Amino acid sequence: MKYALIGCGRIAINHIKAVINNQLELVAVCDVLPSKMEELLSKQGLAENKEILRYTDYRQMIEEHPEIQLISIATESGSHAEIALYCIDQGINLIIEKPMAMSIADADEIIRRAEANHVKVSACHQNRFNIAVQKLRKAVEAGRFGKLSHGSIHVRWNRNKDYYTQAPWRGTWAQDGGALMNQCIHGIDLLRWMMGSEVVSVYGQTKQQFHHYLEAEDVGMAVVNFANGAVATIEGTTNVYPQNLEETLYVFGQCGTVKLGGKSTNNIDVWDFADETDEDRSNKGLEEAASNVYGNGHTSLFADVVEAIEKDRQPYVDAKAGRDALEMVLAIYKSAAEGQAVKLPLKECSTLDFVGRFDHE
Repeated sequence: MKYALIGCGRIAINHIKAVINNQLELVAVCDVLPSKMEELLSKQGLAENKEILRYTDYRQMIEEHPEIQLISIATESGSHAEIALYCIDQGINLIIEKPMAMSIADADEIIRRAEANHVKVSACHQNRFNIAVQKLRKAVEAGRFGKLSHGSIHVRWNRNKDYYTQAPWRGTWAQDGGALMNQCIHGIDLLRWMMGSEVVSVYGQTKQQFHHYLEAEDVGMAVVNFANGAVATIEGTTNVYPQNLEETLYVFGQCGTVKLGGKSTNNIDVWDFADETDEDRSNKGLEEAASNVYGNGHTSLFADVVEAIEKDRQPYVDAKAGRDALEMVLAIYKSAAEGQAVKLPLKECSTLDFVGRFDHE
């Protein structure tokens, strides 16, 4: 399958590795900064490969290569929707890095146009493919928890000034949002997926404690009410000293308790069920080695999208999943700004609604 990458920043190396692991044909890469393309390709020993074309304009790349079947978008978040809609209109299947868009309106338009143009769109929430996460999902789908009581996600990470200086779009309302939208959206996606994707209401608080050179929050908390009666909490921050501490997901039910831990929900710390099986006993203490907090899921996500294209089915992590995660973060932002609970579904909301939110602090 012929593939191209738009955006060659921090996360792009995971996309290139996934392309190689899935034996896709890398036709071209695109970035407004040529140095970023060369730096990325050199990391994989591909810099001398002149068959991989380089573009600074994604429209030109697509016009000159109509044979491209799959593109992943890994640019700054604020440009995801514009690029995605252009690609969809050209009939190209997509993997879109999180967040899928910065507004509900753009997310809805991506879903609408993808259906109209019969293309596959996957939101890149790769942690759904973690071994520990897959085992938890299997238990949820089998009803092994019984009635769900509550759950929580804790994303306790560190991002220092250097991280934001190297990419000035980070922490801005137009191009990124804050800790919840950038770092914590993977965990928020997992929480909503496990606890029951239909959400009734969200009550949130956001603060800018230490990163006063940003526009957006560096810590956010929320309480979520689900339609199935379960309740959950969210804690997300980039304020943990001196380095990333954990990304931990808890699910509590009448007949089971699971805690996924590690740096990116890649370990099973607790696995207890009333009807314990041999598989349950082997799950306890599972650890999936990962070279960084992004985990190993990109390769599996790419494999799934390729199969979805070939078999004409929806990807495992589809565009609606991307919208759901975005909606949760925007609902927290909206609740924090208004000082009251927000009911879902959100009909309209954008990060741009919160410009100036922390200017007085």
